[in-house]
Amino acid sequence: MASKSPRFKHGSSMVRKITQLSNDLDHDQDQESENGGGGVATYTVHIPLTPDNQPMEIALERSTSRRVEDQYASSSLFTGGFNQVTRAHLKEKMIESESSHPQMSGVKGSSCAVPGCDGKVMTDERGLDILPCECDYKICRDCYRDALRTGEGICPGCKEPYKELDANDGYRAGQQPALPLPPGAGVSKMERRLSLMKSGTLTRSQANNDFDHAQWLFETKGSYGYGNAMWPKEPENDASSVSEWMGGDPHVFKEKPWRPLTRKLTISAAILSPYRLIIFARLVILGFFLAWRVRNPNEDALWLWGMSVVCEIWFAFSWLLDQLPKLFPVNRFADLDVLKEKFETPTPNNPSGKSDLPGIDIFVSTADPEKEPPLVTANTILSILAADYPVEKLACYVSDDGGALLTFEAMAEAASFANLWVPFCRKHDIEPRNPDSYFSMKRDPYKNKVLPDFVRDRRRVKREYDEFKVRINGLPDSIRRRSDAYNAREEIKAMKLWRENGHDEPMENVKIPKATWMADGTHWPGTWTIPASEHSRGDHASIIQVMLKPPSDEPLTGVASDANAMNLTEVDIRLPMLVYVSREKRPGYDHNKKAGAMNALVRASAIMSNGPFILNLDCDHYIFNSQALREGMCFMMDRGGDRICYVQFPQRFEGIDPSDRYANHNTVFFDVNMRALDGIQGPVYVGTGCLFRRTAIYGFDPPRVKEESSCFGRKNKKSSTVASLPETGSVEDQSFANGGAYDEGLALIPKSFGNSSLLIDSIRVAEFQGRPLADHSSIKNGRPPGALTLPRDLLDAATVAEAINVISCWYEDKTEWGLRIGWIYGSVTEDVVTGYRMHNRGWRSIYCVTKRDAFRGTAPINLTDRLHQVLRWATGSVEIFFSRNNALLASLKLKFLQRIAYLNVGIYPFTSIFLIVYCFLPALSLLTGQFIVQSLQVTFLVYLLGITVTLVLLAILEVKWSGIELEEWWRNEQFWLIGGTSAHLAAVLQGLLKVMAGIEISFTLTSKSAGDDENDEFADLYIIKWTSLMIPPITIMMVNLIAIAVAVSRTIYSEDRKWSSLLGGVFFSLWVLAHLYPFAKGLMGRRGRTPTIVFVWSGLISITISLLWVAIDPPSGSSDIGGSFQFP
Repeated sequence: MASKSPRFKHGSSMVRKITQLSNDLDHDQDQESENGGGGVATYTVHIPLTPDNQPMEIALERSTSRRVEDQYASSSLFTGGFNQVTRAHLKEKMIESESSHPQMSGVKGSSCAVPGCDGKVMTDERGLDILPCECDYKICRDCYRDALRTGEGICPGCKEPYKELDANDGYRAGQQPALPLPPGAGVSKMERRLSLMKSGTLTRSQANNDFDHAQWLFETKGSYGYGNAMWPKEPENDASSVSEWMGGDPHVFKEKPWRPLTRKLTISAAILSPYRLIIFARLVILGFFLAWRVRNPNEDALWLWGMSVVCEIWFAFSWLLDQLPKLFPVNRFADLDVLKEKFETPTPNNPSGKSDLPGIDIFVSTADPEKEPPLVTANTILSILAADYPVEKLACYVSDDGGALLTFEAMAEAASFANLWVPFCRKHDIEPRNPDSYFSMKRDPYKNKVLPDFVRDRRRVKREYDEFKVRINGLPDSIRRRSDAYNAREEIKAMKLWRENGHDEPMENVKIPKATWMADGTHWPGTWTIPASEHSRGDHASIIQVMLKPPSDEPLTGVASDANAMNLTEVDIRLPMLVYVSREKRPGYDHNKKAGAMNALVRASAIMSNGPFILNLDCDHYIFNSQALREGMCFMMDRGGDRICYVQFPQRFEGIDPSDRYANHNTVFFDVNMRALDGIQGPVYVGTGCLFRRTAIYGFDPPRVKEESSCFGRKNKKSSTVASLPETGSVEDQSFANGGAYDEGLALIPKSFGNSSLLIDSIRVAEFQGRPLADHSSIKNGRPPGALTLPRDLLDAATVAEAINVISCWYEDKTEWGLRIGWIYGSVTEDVVTGYRMHNRGWRSIYCVTKRDAFRGTAPINLTDRLHQVLRWATGSVEIFFSRNNALLASLKLKFLQRIAYLNVGIYPFTSIFLIVYCFLPALSLLTGQFIVQSLQVTFLVYLLGITVTLVLLAILEVKWSGIELEEWWRNEQFWLIGGTSAHLAAVLQGLLKVMAGIEISFTLTSKSAGDDENDEFADLYIIKWTSLMIPPITIMMVNLIAIAVAVSRTIYSEDRKWSSLLGGVFFSLWVLAHLYPFAKGLMGRRGRTPTIVFVWSGLISITISLLWVAIDPPSGSSDIGGSFQFP
């Protein structure tokens, strides 16, 4: 078959396989083996065609038709779904206010000059009209396409044929053409694969068929070119024609010092060694203490002794599960200067110094605009758009699981305000880049600002932001008034039509739906304010709107304007791509809550931008450190980074009361437990602020993984790496597969990922782009420098339509989404399960603690909201324990201490059963006059002292190596008991009901809104909202207080005063009450507002009950009330 020249089509597969330049590859290999492997085959390796990296033939002047298609796709609202036609609705405007930014969706060009057409001319990245003809005749997209289709390509203005630039007509200035494609390269489906050759010297790993870039680069004379890896030609006499750095010398990299991107900072042995020693000492003391307790029962109260011993054994076991993973804490440091040097500094492979960093897709999830205010979400979006990362490499996707027009228009307003906010941040190096947080700062905003126009610019942006907030706050009323007006117009039209049809009776039986209307006068395809069929929260079509189209590849500076506007002539005004996504929902489908929404974003983003890394944020978590993405990328791009599944950042919160009454900061977890896990296999995934590797989300194993067995000897399935993914190719290309495994694997691809070929093709592209740079011999599975410096492809309607397809409600049917791929379904804590699955496949994760907080968010400071939040977490843990995600069933790829940590995640709620019993033991001891031991012996007191002292020493050393405050450690201990006696116990009961009776657990969305008292920042702290979770702690407090009063009264009135039993019981009761103090304080409401009579009543009730108890059960030796006690 004659070879064909390659064609570059948008929407086709983006990976190219280049065959050998000489003879058949296998034939040459046989000859090489016969000749001792002395010869080296000559061939070309082309890097895959990706959104961030395209062959040079495509890196040209964008053709007019392609630019028009890009503008059309970016200005249209796409809808579709089950049994529906996917439609593109061209939007002239999305909001009632106007935006001047050229990337903002909506048609803002000149009017079409074709007679009878009221369309608008498409605009380019600078907002200028796209005019396809040299005569500058203004024509809209539809008329232009009609002229090409029916008018034989004749311009209506000059009557001359259009001169369309083709992809092979020329090259951009300053760029050299790509290496020639070999004959026959365009005919086989191998061109959709990564361009990896199989030869005697260019080998693949025997275990997983991975190609070893580092081995090829450093064991041969290979060198890298512009997006191409090639064998050098035979050496010529004129050595000056070859770059010194890019010559064929294999030792060239050794002469250039190699610097790592990250460093591991070990904790001082002076702190860590005593810490480990005390853990061991406390473990020994606990062992001897429990043995002594078992051997010395209290014969007078065996029931009391038995309960206490069982509880103490469980507490020791629980403490051991929590403490063992803390043996190897580490700190890490990311070097941003080295990152800039490697990826954004001019080199022979990248003479222009364009960013070679991989792309990042950022996911923001929201579900209910009433509980998650749109202004909070809009500020999060603005902080993302202003992040310090290459603009063309960022894409932000907003998942609106409620399908609300309020959220849609709020995001459109945010995109409009970003036109001013983002350049302002870049010009003046603003931190933080959340406008609400920035303008609310209490520190001096003018510190370190040197530009003379900063004050004027800040004043203008502040005024614009205040107007922006007013517009956001007014959106609900604006949407309601607009919808009422349009609905009234529709009713008038219907009545007029009714009368025209000759109906005399009143039109009462004809129901006109109360629709929700968009700003351009069309029906909102999502959820209506008054729900209707196919327009309710659980029943609406898929929606995708590109609010900010992909930016141009080159920096775009502002133009000179009037004196009142900001001077942006030296500032890049481009904005990252912003996409609104609302997945389809239909009755009868399980939409899997947040996990289902995240998986829909994974698929849609793979089609539209396919960033190899994904950052997910809750709508109330914004980027506080604009360079946080770069710090996370340092770990992903460093040596061994291809085995990192995610980089987890700590959660930091704003709006917490100064005393942190309910341990909302969770500092012990984020600064102690997570740092310690980082020294084993990595921190757990906590749901937000996490930078993922896309291929890890797809359920693949890390590279260079070995086949393992599970704990119970079960042989795991064959490792599934991206390299082992079967590729769609022709029959003759199956020589790259192993026998019949190819056909089997090829048939399983749609069963795993669904039937989207674009989605499947994007997997290898994302894997390649996510590899570290192959700039050192120790880096395995790397990619060549300069491979990601070329522009991404333009959008078109077909691509967005395919994205609509993959977010439809039926797409996941009979696939592995939610089972093995993506966010895992079946638990309210899908985050922990998803991270566990990755660790169980052999991946490791990294904990990135930045000097300046990476992200900040809000947390519920109200007691009821906090308890319900803890209830949800604990319920998810119980579900994990009773599922196949139990760490006891993990494979051997999960390290032992990591297994212990995950086992503790599933077990810790069950501690509540023993904890609540133990909290009642002091009261029972005081009421009965007995104690957990026969008497307060010296041995018991010594053991108790040893356990207490070691606990205190461990707390002090944890404070030292983690950097937290001792008060924060104590707050965590207090809320551990509060949550353990309330939310954790309820979680165990709910979990058991779900497992045994199949009763599902209702998911309560954590409220992100503030209190009604605008004058008090912490108004929510004092709001008392009753919940049944408060019953156990209240009961424990009352019983212990009454027991103390009864015991004191009995001891005073008794002839045989047992002070040891009294002191022991009172000590433990006070220990319980001290832990419950924040809970009691929360029940009192605002300070100073609790009436004094409440305290008087409490005292009277306690005294009365105490006297009543003494009357019912008088002390021994007396039958009278009051015993032998006499008043003087």
